[in-house]
Amino acid sequence: MPSVPPTPSQARPPGFSPREFRDALGMFVTGITVVTLRAADGRLVGLTASSFNSVSLDPPLVLWSLAHSSSSMPALQAGSHYAINVLAADQRELALQFAARGVDRFAGVAFTEGVAGAPLLAGAAATFECFSRSRYDEGDHVIFVGEVERCSHRAGAAPLLYHGGRFYTERLLG
Repeated sequence: MPSVPPTPSQARPPGFSPREFRDALGMFVTGITVVTLRAADGRLVGLTASSFNSVSLDPPLVLWSLAHSSSSMPALQAGSHYAINVLAADQRELALQFAARGVDRFAGVAFTEGVAGAPLLAGAAATFECFSRSRYDEGDHVIFVGEVERCSHRAGAAPLLYHGGRFYTERLLG
């Protein structure tokens, strides 16, 4: 009878470079979101994020992640609510604006205020107003789990997609 190797207590060191890892991750198509909130001091905070996913239907939970080094991290760690705005295909410029550094990310941006004060971007394909339920430190990022208090979507809106460092929109294959 063959012997079963022991279960390792930790992962083996990566057999690839950071560039190879990023390139491989880029092969997964993601949607683009802008996470927004109103900080305790009243400031509007927003950032582009592609790390968004559903977690649970009951209760309604979603997740996303942010680098520890992000300038938005203090506001997100202190805040109780945020909104996740799923961008539509015609919102590429918003994705770039909210990813830029050293600019007023809300300049010229149309939005309404959600029930907890987080900005809801006009024209978004979907919005999720979230209570910041939990956070998990993993590697160089924090994983945020939000409990969805309100959501809406724009029926028929085509999503903005990201793949291999480039933006796309959907194309129905069947």
